[in-house]
Amino acid sequence: MLVLTRKLGESIAIDDHIKIRVVQIKGKQVRLGIEAPKDTKIHREEVYVAIQEQNQQSASVPADKTRSVAKLLKP
Repeated sequence: MLVLTRKLGESIAIDDHIKIRVVQIKGKQVRLGIEAPKDTKIHREEVYVAIQEQNQQSASVPADKTRSVAKLLKP
């Protein structure tokens, strides 16, 4: 892991399109501002992990249940 030290108002750049700036430091919390292309997915890690778990659960649904749902959706 790359570790960088930044002060309030300073930023880091990732590639040519992503910039992360330290906008506030309050106690043990740091508020970051992120500039990135709209198609870049940005999540807090705990949200990202929850999304990944949901995707894995959705992918593990048995085929017979998928077929029964498909039958319900057919006109």
